[in-house]
Amino acid sequence: MVRMGFVFLVSLYTCMVSAQYSVSGKITDESGTPLTGANVILKNSEKGTSSGLKGEFVIKNVSAGNDTVVISYVGYRKYKAPVELSKDVHLDVKLQLSSILGDEVMVRATRAENSEPVAYTDVNKKDLKSRNLGQDIPILLSLTPSFVTTSDAGAGVGYTGFRIRGSDATRINVTINGIPLNDAESQGTYWVDLPDLVSSVDNIQIQRGVGTSTNGAGAFGASINLQTNTLEKDPYTEINSSAGSFNTFKNTVKVGSGLLKDHFSFDVRLSKISSDGYIDRAWSDLKSFFVSGGYYSENTVVKINIFSGLEHTYQAWNGVPSYLLDSARTYNSCGEYTDKNGNVQYYDNQTDNYQQDYYQFFFSHRFGNYLTVNAALHYTYGRGYYEEYVQDGELGYYLLDNVRLGDTTISSSDLIRQKWLDNGFYGTTFSASYKKDRSDLTLGGAWNEYDGRHFGKVIWARFMSNGDKGHVWYRGSGVKTDFNIYGKYNYLLADGLNAYLDMQYRRVKHDIGGKDENQRLLDQSHTFDFFNPKVGLNYSLRDIHVFHFLFAVGNREPNRDNYKDAGPDDPPPTSEQMSDYEAGYDLHLKNFSTGVNFYYMKYRDQLILTGRINDVGNPIMTNVPRSYRTGIEYTVSWNIVKDLQWAANATVSSNKIMNFTEYVDEYDTSWSWIGQRADTLGKTDIAFSPAVIANSRLQYSPFSGFNVSLITQFVGKQYIDNTSNNDRKLDSYLVNKLNFQYSFRLRNLADVELHFLINNLFNTLYENNAWVYSYYFGGVREQDNGYYPQAGVNFLGGVTLRF
Repeated sequence: MVRMGFVFLVSLYTCMVSAQYSVSGKITDESGTPLTGANVILKNSEKGTSSGLKGEFVIKNVSAGNDTVVISYVGYRKYKAPVELSKDVHLDVKLQLSSILGDEVMVRATRAENSEPVAYTDVNKKDLKSRNLGQDIPILLSLTPSFVTTSDAGAGVGYTGFRIRGSDATRINVTINGIPLNDAESQGTYWVDLPDLVSSVDNIQIQRGVGTSTNGAGAFGASINLQTNTLEKDPYTEINSSAGSFNTFKNTVKVGSGLLKDHFSFDVRLSKISSDGYIDRAWSDLKSFFVSGGYYSENTVVKINIFSGLEHTYQAWNGVPSYLLDSARTYNSCGEYTDKNGNVQYYDNQTDNYQQDYYQFFFSHRFGNYLTVNAALHYTYGRGYYEEYVQDGELGYYLLDNVRLGDTTISSSDLIRQKWLDNGFYGTTFSASYKKDRSDLTLGGAWNEYDGRHFGKVIWARFMSNGDKGHVWYRGSGVKTDFNIYGKYNYLLADGLNAYLDMQYRRVKHDIGGKDENQRLLDQSHTFDFFNPKVGLNYSLRDIHVFHFLFAVGNREPNRDNYKDAGPDDPPPTSEQMSDYEAGYDLHLKNFSTGVNFYYMKYRDQLILTGRINDVGNPIMTNVPRSYRTGIEYTVSWNIVKDLQWAANATVSSNKIMNFTEYVDEYDTSWSWIGQRADTLGKTDIAFSPAVIANSRLQYSPFSGFNVSLITQFVGKQYIDNTSNNDRKLDSYLVNKLNFQYSFRLRNLADVELHFLINNLFNTLYENNAWVYSYYFGGVREQDNGYYPQAGVNFLGGVTLRF
C-alpha cells in the first residue's frame, strides 16, 4: 500500500512538472525587520508558501497570466497586489500594522497552521455557503477526507451524525471559537440543537487524529473547530430561502451594521427550517437566532455572541427492520401502539424537544508587534425532554401502586412519559501567543464546569393510581469539572524546516448522583489526570514538496452512560489512551496538487460494545486492551483546463480489535433468560469503520458566475457490531449529486445567488447507519435490528439576495 502511494505521486510529478515563472520577494515590517512565517498566496492559482528566516519567499512553477498575490501576517494589514506573469516577478513588501485587530486571533491558539505537522482540512465561508440549503453541518462537511455521515430522517435535516476515521461523535472534539461544544456528560455533539448555525460560521477547520491541543472533550479521532462570523466592514442585508423535497423549507434573514465610527459592529441572524423527512413522520421544526456585537481598535477586540437553537422533531430512532427494507423503507415504529380495538395507532407527540442558549464574551489585546492575549467567558443553558407513549408499562417501574378494580389487580398501564435534561455549562478559556523571528509560542487553557439534572415524569396514565400529572419516578445529577493547560512551540530550525512541540495537562472530575430510571443508585466520583504530549517536524522543499511527521498521545475519560450502565458487580470502566503516528507528503505544482497521509492510531483500553449486559439487562461498554486504526488518506486537486477542475480524496484503512470476545444472550423456548454465551473470535473489525471512503467533485464553469458540480461519494462495507460477521453489516454504497450555482448582480441593487441541488442522482437504495441485537432462542442464533434508509433522488433549490 505504501509503495503504491509513492509510485503514484512520483508518476504524477514526472508527468506534470513543467516550470514556468516564479514569484519571489522579501517581507518586512515598517522598520525593515524581516517577518518570518508570513503567509503568501497566489489567489487564482491557489499556490502558497511561508516566508523564511530572512522574510524571503519564492513560489515556483506558476503558469503565465494575471494573478493576485496576497500576503498576511497576524496583527498586520493584509497586502494584495496584481502580478503579470509574463516573466519572473520579485516583490519587496513592507507590511503595516493593522488599524484593527482581526477576529482570527480568537481561534489561533486551537488552530493548526501550514508550518505544523498536523493532518487538517480548512473549509471556508464560500464553500459552506454554496452547500447551505437547510441540511445539517455534518452533511455540509461530507466531502472532507475520512468523513462519513448519517441521518435518522433520511434527508439530512433533523438528527444527523458523522464519523471521522471510523470514530463516532463522542470521540471527536468540537469547539465554537475555541469554546467546547461537546455535551460534557455524553461527550457527543447534537447539531439538531443548533439549526442553521452554518449561516453564522466564517470557517471550519477539521484536524484528523489527536491534532493540536484544544479545550474540552478528548480528540480521539478528530477535532472540529468552528469560527463564527468575523468583521464585515460594510453594512449588508441578506435573505436566504430554499425549498425542496419532503416539504423542506429554510428561511434565513441576516443584517449587519458594518463598521460604525471605525470601531463598532453588529450582526443579527434569524432562521427557521422545517422538513417532513423521508422516513414516516420524521418531521423537524427548527428555529435559531444569532446576535453578535463587537468593539474593534488597533490593539483590542471586545466581542459578545448570543445565539440559541430550538428543535422540535418527531423521533425516528428505531430504524427499519431488515425484513421491511424491500417493502416498507420509510416505516417508523416510534410512537406505535395498539388501541383497545386492536388497531395500530401512532402517538402524535412522540417527539424530542430541546432548547440550548449560548452566551460568549471575548477579549483580545495585542501588546506590541509580537504578543497577543485572549480570554473568553461562556455560559450555556440547555433544557428539554423527549416524550414517549409506552404500552403496558409496569406501574411499579414508575413508582406507581397497583390498582384494584373489584377482584382484579392491575399492575400495568398505557402511559406517556417524558425524560428530561436541564443543565448549565460555564467557564473560561484563555491563551497568549508570541510570534517573532524563528519562534511561535502559544500558552493556553480552559476551566469549565457542567451541572446537569436528569429526571423522568409520567404526564398521563390510563391508571395513574397514586400519581399526579407530572409524577416524577427518578432523579439523577451530574457535575463535571474540566481543567486543561497547554503550551505549543513551533520553531523554524532552517528555511522550510519547522520543529513542533505541544504539551497538555488535563484534569477531569466527574461526580454522579441520584438514581437512574431503573432506581439504581448512581452515587460515585471519578477523577482523571491526563498528560497529552505531541511532537513533530514539518519540512517544505522549494514550496513544491512538503513532508510532515507527528507523534501524539490522547486520553479520554468514560462518559456518564458508561458509568451509569455498569452493573454493581462489573468492574467500572476506565479511561482510554491513544498513541497517534502521522506521516505525510504533499506535492504542489502549477495546476495540480496531491498528498498522502499515513496514520496509525494505537488504542489502549478502548471502550466498545461486546454484548455484555448489566444487572437489569442493559448493554455496557467494556475496555478492550488492544485495538488500532491504520490507513492512508489521499487528496488530489487538478485544474484540468481553465474552466474544469477536479478535487478528490480517498481513505483506505484497517480497523481492528486484537482479541475480541463476544457475549450473546441466551433464552429457552419460553423466553426465560438462561445467561450469556462467550465466544472468543480473535482479531475482528471495529464496528462502523469502512475500509474505503472516497469523494470526488468535478466542477465545470462555462461562463462567469455559473458552475455545475458532479459530486460522487463512496463508502465501503461497514460491520454493525464488532464480530466481523457478514450477516450484520451495512452494504457499501455509491451516491452522486449534481449541484448548480449561478451568481450575478441585479441592476446594481443586489447580489443574487441561485442554487439547485439534486441529491442521490441515480436513485440509489442504501442505508448509512444501523443497530443490531443478537441472541440465542432455543439454541438458534436470532437477531433484531434497525436500519436507517436514505432518500432516493430528491431536490433542493435556493436563492440568496444580498443588499
